[in-house]
Amino acid sequence: MSYDEPLRLPAAAIPDDCRDWTAGRAANWSAALPSRWTFLRVRRSIAGAVTTLALCAGAWAAMLGGLWPFVAAGFAVYVLWVLARPELVWAGAPALLLGLAVQASSLPWAVTAVGASVVVVSWAAVAVRLRARGAQLELALEAAGDGTAQVPDGEAPVRRGRFLFPLGLLVLGFGVVTGVTANLWGTVDDRRGSWVMAFYLSGLGLTALVSAWLGRHRAVALRRAPAPVLRVLVRDDAQGTTEVYAADDLAATRPLFTVELTSYDGASDEDEDGEDGEDEGEGPSRSADADGDGDGDGDADAGEELERLLDAVDDDVPGPVREAVLFGAPFDGAEVVVLSADEDPDQPPLTEWSAGPVRPLSPSAGVRRIAREKVREEQNRQLVRQARESVVDRAPAPVRRWRAGWLDWVAAALLVQWGVWLTWAGFTEAELPSWKLVLAVALGLYGAARVPVKLAWRITADRSGLWVTGLRGPRHVPWDDIRSVRRRSFELKLRWRGDDWSVAAPRWAWFERRRGLVHPYDALAAELSAMREDPALRPTGESTTPERGRPLWPLAVVLALVWAAVLVVWG
Repeated sequence: MSYDEPLRLPAAAIPDDCRDWTAGRAANWSAALPSRWTFLRVRRSIAGAVTTLALCAGAWAAMLGGLWPFVAAGFAVYVLWVLARPELVWAGAPALLLGLAVQASSLPWAVTAVGASVVVVSWAAVAVRLRARGAQLELALEAAGDGTAQVPDGEAPVRRGRFLFPLGLLVLGFGVVTGVTANLWGTVDDRRGSWVMAFYLSGLGLTALVSAWLGRHRAVALRRAPAPVLRVLVRDDAQGTTEVYAADDLAATRPLFTVELTSYDGASDEDEDGEDGEDEGEGPSRSADADGDGDGDGDADAGEELERLLDAVDDDVPGPVREAVLFGAPFDGAEVVVLSADEDPDQPPLTEWSAGPVRPLSPSAGVRRIAREKVREEQNRQLVRQARESVVDRAPAPVRRWRAGWLDWVAAALLVQWGVWLTWAGFTEAELPSWKLVLAVALGLYGAARVPVKLAWRITADRSGLWVTGLRGPRHVPWDDIRSVRRRSFELKLRWRGDDWSVAAPRWAWFERRRGLVHPYDALAAELSAMREDPALRPTGESTTPERGRPLWPLAVVLALVWAAVLVVWG
């Protein structure tokens, strides 16, 4: 879709005195952003990996170096706060420095010095980041001028925190249980490690609870009074994240920030209220049940809506550029509401609330983001073109088959190696406790179920659809039921109506681009997608039972028996 003509927002939906957030004003706002060394925009995967590394280092220092479990776990939680929740650093940094100071006499000076230096430097970086928020807010308010308006659908229920709050309680409960049972472990190292995990889980739970409260508090504050408004352009990227552009950036060349948005479905909430009433034994529920078809229609509609949303998520093409009104002054970590033109011109404007904080993009980062998206789009188009050409040029075949290759075998070997290493590292005691034996059995059963699929998966295409191998045998998927075939990161995922199937293998994107190679999963996904879209490209015959593949459960049983024999000999 061309970005030269954004989808227009009806003039009646635009508040009075609403200014355009032009590229010039937006450039001043972007200039107020702090430097990259303040951890302004860290990927979630990197934040999770660094936090896990800090937890492993802290647990090792607690078990071997005598570091207090509270300090060891607190350091890992503090790293997460620095990268993802900087508002909490003001409380975490002094507490961590106090813990290091109290225990300094019993620790090597190098450990104390390095730990204190990391805390002080990161604290200073976060202070710079938080201070820059004030300048961003002032520039956003200056750009909005006197333009303010009440948030649309302000009476809608506030959903911020609905997920994080119960999640935080659950994780906090796990932390408490882990701490209560810590003294039941056999060795001193195990007990100290258990206390580290208990404090860490408790810290994660409290982080989720505070994040839920902060998000909900800001969302409620945005609805209480007229909010600053700005006219902007928005677009959903291939992953469904909303990118916000200056109002005159019609070509969508540089996003200013990204934000996760969610819409309010009034009918859905009314249904939830109705279900609550049914649970309380109100009359309408019984009459609906007596009709016998109300629930079925509702389930069918919900299923179709879910399929539509999943189709949108699986679509690798960014959405169209749309006119929008931004409610709330944007800054790093802010809550906003977006009123935008719907992609369907027959639908009214779409109101969406932020489901996460505003995440600014520096000018260079925004340009790189768009460049990566264009490269990805071109690669996808090239794959589709190559797949279509390969299918068109190939002589018609009655049956087409794909099966596991050497990359899948490498993935299976890595899975086995990981399991063996984990077992060897954690289960080498002379007298194995019963809980560790149960864990070893569960680990072996998981491997026995996954390894056969990685080693021997097969997809067979004939004129009726696809046959996908599994533990219980091949499953038939009609062509009309196939929703998408995508390769995302390391995973190949085939999704059809009501179910899905996936397998993963190593991938090195940089090496593939450098050498001009195509990952087998990319080629398979492109070819199957071409067949799905064009019936003329599909196979012409019917597959036989041997061609469809055999059940994989016999191999899983053999692997499980081998693992059981190893445990018996080991024990």
